[in-house]
Amino acid sequence: MKTQHALEWTVGHASDSSTRPTQFVPAQVPGAVQLDWARAHNWPDYTHADNFTQYDGLEDFYWTYETTLQLPEIGDDELLFFVCRGVDYQYEVRLNGETLYAYEGMFSPFEIELTNRAKSGDTLQIVVFPAPKSHPDTIARGRMQADQSCKPAVSYGWDFHPRLIPLGIWDETFLETRREHYIDTVETTSQLNNEYSIADIKATCSLNALSAKWRVRWSLLDARGEVVLSQEEAMRGSFVTFRAKLENPQLWWPRGEGEAHLYTSRFELWCENEQSWVEERSQRVGLREVKLVMHDGAWDEPSGFPKSRSTPPITLQINGRRIFAKGSNWVAPHIFPGAITRETYDDLLQLVARSNMNILRLWGGAIVNKDSFYEICDELGIMVWQEFPLACNNYRGTPNYLRVLDAESKSIIERLRGHACLVMWCGGNELFNAWSGMTDQSLALRLLNRNCYDLDPQTPFLPTSPVMGMGHGSYIFRDPDGLEVFQLFTNANCTAYTEFGCSGPSNLDVIQSIIPKNEMWPPLKNTAWETHHAMGAWDINPYTWLLLDVVEDYMGKCESAADVVERGQLMQNEGYKCLFEEARRQKPVCSMALNWCLNEPWPTAANNSLINWPANPKPALSHVAKSCRPTLASARVAKFRWHEGETFDPELWLLNDAPNEYSKGVVEATLQLGDERHLLLKWDFAGLKANINLEGPQIRFVLPHAQASAEATMSNGATLMKLHLRVLEQSEWSSTYTFVFVPHKPVVVDENAPRALNL
Repeated sequence: MKTQHALEWTVGHASDSSTRPTQFVPAQVPGAVQLDWARAHNWPDYTHADNFTQYDGLEDFYWTYETTLQLPEIGDDELLFFVCRGVDYQYEVRLNGETLYAYEGMFSPFEIELTNRAKSGDTLQIVVFPAPKSHPDTIARGRMQADQSCKPAVSYGWDFHPRLIPLGIWDETFLETRREHYIDTVETTSQLNNEYSIADIKATCSLNALSAKWRVRWSLLDARGEVVLSQEEAMRGSFVTFRAKLENPQLWWPRGEGEAHLYTSRFELWCENEQSWVEERSQRVGLREVKLVMHDGAWDEPSGFPKSRSTPPITLQINGRRIFAKGSNWVAPHIFPGAITRETYDDLLQLVARSNMNILRLWGGAIVNKDSFYEICDELGIMVWQEFPLACNNYRGTPNYLRVLDAESKSIIERLRGHACLVMWCGGNELFNAWSGMTDQSLALRLLNRNCYDLDPQTPFLPTSPVMGMGHGSYIFRDPDGLEVFQLFTNANCTAYTEFGCSGPSNLDVIQSIIPKNEMWPPLKNTAWETHHAMGAWDINPYTWLLLDVVEDYMGKCESAADVVERGQLMQNEGYKCLFEEARRQKPVCSMALNWCLNEPWPTAANNSLINWPANPKPALSHVAKSCRPTLASARVAKFRWHEGETFDPELWLLNDAPNEYSKGVVEATLQLGDERHLLLKWDFAGLKANINLEGPQIRFVLPHAQASAEATMSNGATLMKLHLRVLEQSEWSSTYTFVFVPHKPVVVDENAPRALNL
């Protein structure tokens, strides 16, 4: 039996590690030193305007957490431990001034035995060192400062994240009493046979010390709580292994492919002296096999000699079935990791589950998440592509960096490898690029590959994203050369689109909460619009990410923030639908579509995200959900803006990622133009094969003159038209697309103007 006891902390800062702070304030743990300091001094909300700049420089102090121990009573056969699941980032643990433990890295939990070592009234401290910065501010005040640490680079400033570098105790911390002998570690692994009809299960359990007076019982329970396997062993040392075969196992499947079945692996400890079961440890396990395989035809390229390597495998195969991976890039859900709770994760992941996504790429610029994130993904059937904390830097293999990376990566792998949702390890984000300068021979990536193989050999490993064949970008509706999303992906040929975006303004209530009233309109540089990434965030366009000039080019001058939100979000909706569906049309060469990005760590005025911070969906999320339905009618359309007299010529498709076959049916295509609806085409299709798309006919329709009402006409004379694809027998497959329509301007005859003579 283990019992946790809470601790009350205070925190203060000093200029060096040996000086005790002169002022301490109450600390909230888990949390961050910046939040504690701001709360104690009544600082304003850091998410509003540029208030976050008040935190600048707080990461350069030595921060001391301090608690006066009030120890629980323990018996002669009990032990006392101090347990901490994560400190950000470099720190020392001290008892009455004596250093008990020192470490660099935030992803490794630790525990210190205090039995017969501490007494009530003693002072326990955690001294947190300044944030690592490999370059002084005068040289590089940006993510390069993180290139020799395992601290997430995003905190040093990004195009969607302010420069705000958290420090502090970011995960649970407590005292814990335990019996003299207790269960130390448990792990359950499995391997399926070729027919997926038998699971070989290995369950291991270790005690903290050698003992011949204890027994361990292991049981495997199904989702109903019924025991399907059970074994019992007497301890002959401190370690015991159980092996068993489970026939006809219930497999774990990603969303849309089947049920995410989870078993419970339970370990119970028997005390001979007490003749009772005194401790129990359980973990949820999913039985599944995961591989990365080559797509059909991949070995045909390159076609000439000398033969070199083909594009690397990126098609996920789960339990022998090839999966089209549809999802998003997950960034940290909060600037301060210590503020993240299970509820934080649950709110966001439920939105993912309802959006027909089956995978999240956990981007290497952000944190490795807390345990509850992976537990929820296990339950919901959301696959996880997990990156190590490397992003957009050259992580040179210096001895100290490799030492820290080795320890941190091993902790990450050992903590996460038992989760069914984990389908891929990855070294980090955009490391094989000119701005990073890393290669397959970089020592950091060789180390990560080795550790993944040694500790989790059955889970695939990629050195970075993207690798050859995969695509990152584009991230805006129209690029500087005038190409829209409608052309960019149609002209591409990637095995996976692991980052792509279509920026858009945030919801109006979000904008109103972060932009001062006197700066609300128009959006200008050097205001909160820029601070919150509406402009100047990325150098492709001065208005990135708001792109006000592009919005106004299509739909006329905006007169208010409400105008740009309505119009910009409409363009984001249609852009994302186009991108997801075009990626799916390119199956089987393409097998993955992950937009940049799902969520935000703080409120932005404009961004590529589908969800405003903290869990406020943009309209684009519901449109992406429609484009990620397992089966749908889809249209490949050449562009967004159409003119009277042009031939509207969309190609019709039925997209099917489901493991199901469907019988014949009819797709009816109509165009809503002004007050009239035009029947364009009826497509009788013969049926759909499982997990295979069906290409249909192409429409050719000359757009007639249409005049919309004054209310529906924008200042540039344009209006909207809608393409409806209705599947008569399967209404849930139906789709709608919105475009800009420009009628010819009517000719106004001036009766007083001179007329030409007919000769």
